[in-house]
Amino acid sequence: MKDFRAGLRLRPFYGAMLKGLANQMETGAHPFQFGNKARQLRVETLSKLRWLALFGQLATVLATSLVLRFPLPLALCLVVIGVSALLNIAVRLLAQKTLRLTVGPATSLLAFDVLQLTALLYLTGGLANPFSILFLAPVTIAAVSLPPRQIVLIAILTALAASFLGVEHQPLPWYGGQPINLPWLYQLGIWLALLVACVFIAAYASRVASEARALTQALNAVELVLEHQNHLSQLDGLAAAAAHELGTPLATIALVTKELSNGLLPPEYSEDILLLTQQVKRCREILGRLTSLAVEDKKVFNKTRLSIVLEQAATPHRQDPVKITIDAKGEGNEPSLPHSPAIIYGMSNFIENAVDFAKNTVTIQCRWTAYQVRVVILDDGPGFPLNVLDRIGDPYITSRALRRRKSDEGAGLGLGVFIAKTLLERTGAKIRFSNRETVGASVALEWSRSRIENTNE
Repeated sequence: MKDFRAGLRLRPFYGAMLKGLANQMETGAHPFQFGNKARQLRVETLSKLRWLALFGQLATVLATSLVLRFPLPLALCLVVIGVSALLNIAVRLLAQKTLRLTVGPATSLLAFDVLQLTALLYLTGGLANPFSILFLAPVTIAAVSLPPRQIVLIAILTALAASFLGVEHQPLPWYGGQPINLPWLYQLGIWLALLVACVFIAAYASRVASEARALTQALNAVELVLEHQNHLSQLDGLAAAAAHELGTPLATIALVTKELSNGLLPPEYSEDILLLTQQVKRCREILGRLTSLAVEDKKVFNKTRLSIVLEQAATPHRQDPVKITIDAKGEGNEPSLPHSPAIIYGMSNFIENAVDFAKNTVTIQCRWTAYQVRVVILDDGPGFPLNVLDRIGDPYITSRALRRRKSDEGAGLGLGVFIAKTLLERTGAKIRFSNRETVGASVALEWSRSRIENTNE
C-alpha cells in the first residue's frame, strides 16, 4: 500500500502540471511562441524574399528593354522598383533582424508588395504580362504566416488588383511597338485562373502550415512534460548530494559540542549545550533520511502491480454519479511495472474523458497473457462523433462538445489526448479508439508484456 499512497500523492501534481502546459499552449503564453506567435515572420526573412523579388523584377525589366529592345516606360519601372527597395532598406535599418512582425505590420508589408507588383504590371501590359503569376507570391506568404482574416484581406486585395489590370494597363511591350490585343475571352480566362489559383493556394498553404504548427507545438508540449518529469526524478539524487555535503560541517559542530559539554563551563550554559546536542542529533536523523531517499524511493517504485497502476490512474476521477470499476484478470502472475508517470498520466487522461462522457459507468478491463497486456477503457456515453473518430489523437481537435456530457470551458479532444497518446506510445502501447456496438466509446491499449514490464518512461 505504500507505493499506492505515494502514487496518489504524485498523480495530482502530474495532472496539474500537464494541464497547465496544455492551457499555456492553447493561449499562446509560452516561451516556445505557441499560438498566433508561431505564425509571425522575422523581418530578415521577409526582407530577403523582397530582395529576391526586386532583383528578379530589375533583371526582367532591363532584359526586356536593353536586350530584347521592347519599348516600355523604363524610368517609371525603375522608380517603382526603387520605391520598394528604399522601403526594404528602411525596414532593415529600423528593425532588428530577429524581430518578428506582428499581424498589422506584416499585413501592411504584404499589401504593399501586391500594390507594387500591380503598378509594375500596369506599366508592362497588365494581365497579358506572363509575370502576372507573381501575384501568387504574397498570397502564399500570407497564407503561411498570417491569421485567416488577414489572409482573406490579402486575397481580396490581389483579386481587386487583378481585376483593375484586366481593364486598365499600358500596352504589352512587343517587337516594333506593335500592340498585342488578346481576345477578351482569353484575358477573362487569365483573370479567372489567377483568382482560382489565389483561393486554392491560400487555402492549401494555410491548412498545411496550420497542421504543421499544431503538430510542432504539441510535440514541444510532450517534450516539456518529459523534461519536467526528468527534473522530478533527479530531486532524490540532489537531496542525497546535499545531505552528503552537509554531513562534514555537521560532524564538526557535533564534535565541538561534545568537547564543550565535557569542559568546565558555567552552569548557566549547560542547558544551552544540551539543547545544541539534541538539535545536532535531530539534524543527523534528517540528513540520514535524505541520504537514503533515493534508495527508498527506488524500492517503493521499483515494481508496481498493474491493477495498482490502474487504481492510481482512476482514483482522482472517482465521482458521483459515475462509477468506475476495474476488472483485472489474466493468465499466470499479474504484470508488475516499474513506476511510469507516462503510463499513469496517459491512462488517467483517457479515464477522465470516459468519466466526463459516461452516464453511469466506466469499466476498465485488464487482461494479460505471458506475452501480451491489454487494457480497455469503456464508457456508456454517446460515443465518439463519427466525423472525428479517425482523427482522435491528432492535436487540436475541438469537437469534443458533440460527445461531452459536461460543458467545461476549454474542453476538447485535442492536446491532452495527443500528449497522453504520445506518452503511451513511447512505452510501446498500440492505441485504438472505437465506438461500442451498443452504446459508448472504447479506448483499447495493448503492450508486449516484456516491453511494459521494463519500460523506463
